[in-house]
Amino acid sequence: MITAILIDDEVTSLESLKLAIEQYCPDVEIIGVYSAPEKGLEAIKKASPDLVFLDVQMPGMSGFEILQQAAPITFDVIFVSAYDKYAIKAIHFSALDYLLKPVDIDELIRAVKKVREKLNQANAYQYQSILNNIQLKAGKVGKLAVPSLEGIDFFNIQDIIFCKADGSYTTIILKGGEEVVVCKNLKDFENMLTDAGFCRVHHSYLVNLSHVLKYIKGDGGYILLTDNHHVAISRRKREEFLGLHNKA
Repeated sequence: MITAILIDDEVTSLESLKLAIEQYCPDVEIIGVYSAPEKGLEAIKKASPDLVFLDVQMPGMSGFEILQQAAPITFDVIFVSAYDKYAIKAIHFSALDYLLKPVDIDELIRAVKKVREKLNQANAYQYQSILNNIQLKAGKVGKLAVPSLEGIDFFNIQDIIFCKADGSYTTIILKGGEEVVVCKNLKDFENMLTDAGFCRVHHSYLVNLSHVLKYIKGDGGYILLTDNHHVAISRRKREEFLGLHNKA
């Protein structure tokens, strides 16, 4: 949910906006409605909302003055005003949108959609940053960290026999016959596991050298793994594989 605070000295406009958000923007949770700008400012500092709907012209304190006193601004701002003359100034305050009263429902929905998309991008970047850090630390203790629907799964690297490409997905084959499908391509795993004794022997296969039992000659040849899987080796990768396996 997007948490939001509404600030407007015109009670009628404030109530109208509140009803419109509740009816047409179900992913917005209104956590405060204020007709006094000072109270609204206090609520912003205390509640740290995701979004603030803010009138521009208000007695005692304008919307721009609220933002100056609320700095640093960690929330998105949608200005709501009866006048379009403040729109340029709103841009300087990094407003996400500027709605004119009476608020058009389609414009309101589009404005909220912008907020959702921005939050999703920020969350995705933050999650990837955390995952990268976890993967780095996990690798140092012989673990592989991969994202899952529930969060992050950890596997002992030496329990991984090989990884198989499936378009933008990868299937990890583990000791004991377990198979795990991950929404990452094989190149990502190659980057993470090459230094841990894995070799890309084919455009579709990344194998753990410690699980190789036998190499059978042929056009490119194939290898037999400890779980009895046969994995093809491309001609282009054969010399690299044989060289790496001799070192393993």
